[in-house]
Order: sequence, then structure tokens, then C-alpha cells
Amino acid sequence: MKKLTAMIELISGTPQFRITETSDEEAPLYQIYGQTELEADIVGLDSNRSEVKQVRTWDRLVTAKSGELVLSLISGQVACVQPRHAGFLLTQNYVKLQPIVSIDSNYLLYLLNEDPHILRQLQQGLQGSTILRYSLRQIKDLTLPSLPDTQQQKAIGDVYVSQLRLAALKRRVATSETKIILKKLRELNTNE
Repeated sequence: MKKLTAMIELISGTPQFRITETSDEEAPLYQIYGQTELEADIVGLDSNRSEVKQVRTWDRLVTAKSGELVLSLISGQVACVQPRHAGFLLTQNYVKLQPIVSIDSNYLLYLLNEDPHILRQLQQGLQGSTILRYSLRQIKDLTLPSLPDTQQQKAIGDVYVSQLRLAALKRRVATSETKIILKKLRELNTNE
């Protein structure tokens, strides 16, 4: 068992209250990464979100890069940032995970989202808490189990990511089919 911080560097997002907004049209405009984007990135699909909060500032901010792992301190979930969310501003509710040692990123995604030992550690940290939010200290204190060899990490990680995407696509198809059937039933009901 090793501490998470012995294998992964944690980079906290930018506290929103420290961002100095400007109306200067020359200043960079950032879209804010939120739970909707995280959940879409977990399954590798579009979020279908039309409006994203934005902020215009000259401040130096922590932003997401395509392929990076991001952990939500709100849900405890980890996602791999998809290209469409590259450049999004990460607030204090998110932490970038940058491996220091050689570890497959999809395997790390699987480990942090699904491993019972890690989930137990996260749950223990929430006991007695009235606010369901993980602290950076909790994340730093996580211990990881022994890692399999890189070939097995890659195999596990790839199957995990593929399965999440497949399950999300099936849910989307089922939702679309239900909408179509309900629409047809409404049409039949009003035509009588």
C-alpha cells in the first residue's frame, strides 16, 4: 500500500472567489468545468449542455487539458478530460491528478472510481460530515493497493473505459426509444 501522493501530484483548481473578472474584451474567456462536463468525460460522450458558465479574466488559472485526469471533490469521481473540454477552468471543486510514476491513466481512472478499498476510505472521511464534499486532505491521505504490471493495467483500464462508454450509449438509445414511443402514444391518444 502506498500513499496516493507518492504516485500522483495533486493540483488544486482555482478558487472562484480569487478570480478577478473583467469586462475587457481582450481578456481570455474561460468556460467553467462542472459536474455535467465531468460526468460526460467519464463516459466519453458529449454533455448536451447548451449553456456553460463563463468568466473573462487576465488572471492565471488552472485549466484542464485533454487527456488529464480530474477528480471532483463534490462527487469523488474521476474523469479523463475529453478534447471538447480542454481549456475549461477548473475551480476549487476539482483537482488535477498528474502521475509521478508510470501508471496507465485508464487504470488509474478505474482504480479511483471503482476500487472498494478506495471507496471505503472516501466514505469513512465523510462520516459525521454535514457537507458532502471531499477535502483535499482526504484525497492526499488515500492509500492505493499494489499495482499490477503495466500490461494488466492497460487491459483493465481499456475494458473499463469501453464498458462505461457502451453503457452510456445504451442508456441514450433506451431514452430516445422511450421518447419516440411516448410521442406516438400521445399522437394515438389525441387522434381518437
